[in-house]
Amino acid sequence: MEYLTITSKENPLIKALTKLNQSSKERQNAGLFLVEGLRLCQDCFENNILFETVVFTKDFMQKFSNETENFSAKAKQTVIVPDYIFEKIADTKTPQGVLATVKIPNNKYSINKNGRYIALENIADPANLGAISRTAEALGISGIIISGGSCDPYSPKCIRASMGALLRLPIIVSDNFLFDLKNSGLNLYACVVKGGKKINSVNFSDGSAVLIGNEANGLKPETAEACEKITIPMQGRVESLNASVAAAVAMWELIR
Repeated sequence: MEYLTITSKENPLIKALTKLNQSSKERQNAGLFLVEGLRLCQDCFENNILFETVVFTKDFMQKFSNETENFSAKAKQTVIVPDYIFEKIADTKTPQGVLATVKIPNNKYSINKNGRYIALENIADPANLGAISRTAEALGISGIIISGGSCDPYSPKCIRASMGALLRLPIIVSDNFLFDLKNSGLNLYACVVKGGKKINSVNFSDGSAVLIGNEANGLKPETAEACEKITIPMQGRVESLNASVAAAVAMWELIR
């Protein structure tokens, strides 16, 4: 098995990997995203997701020789770098010494009119999107529909926060969010803070989607008006819930 050793920060591949880490536009242009760390790379390996390039430090290779062989066998290119270069391209503060590039799925998923979905409009926080995807996978949600104005689901922070769920769930990114939902055949429910039907009184059926809006502004008015409005009952002085918490409650009710 051939390994390419790179020792210069100015190497074109190192610069390209750094840009993939930092820029959503670069990820879209290249059609690639990064997975970093042993657990996420192992998730890819176990789910037969191929690597374009896998990068190791010598320390990782010595500690995890079996994983090094496994990941290399799934990669078109295997690269060894010293620690100071790995730290440049890594997104974590204490990197484990392994990362890989993976192809962004080419919208291979379509909306199943009999499915049960969580739909997210302009979700801005990668931690929220990651947490929502973990809950969605745990509860058996059919997939996540994400508006084009949301954070990049393939950013390092999103992928890490999802604990790999974003690698396994059907993800549908829509630049025509409301149009696509209206034409999906799904029953649409807008989760709003006030004025909706109590969510625990709604009898959700197959072919439904619950919509969650932006952390600060909620759903767009025109989006909410196109749906049946539902509200999570709250007591005390709490006025609203974190987007990932609201989504978790909504998804539990959606599949209950």
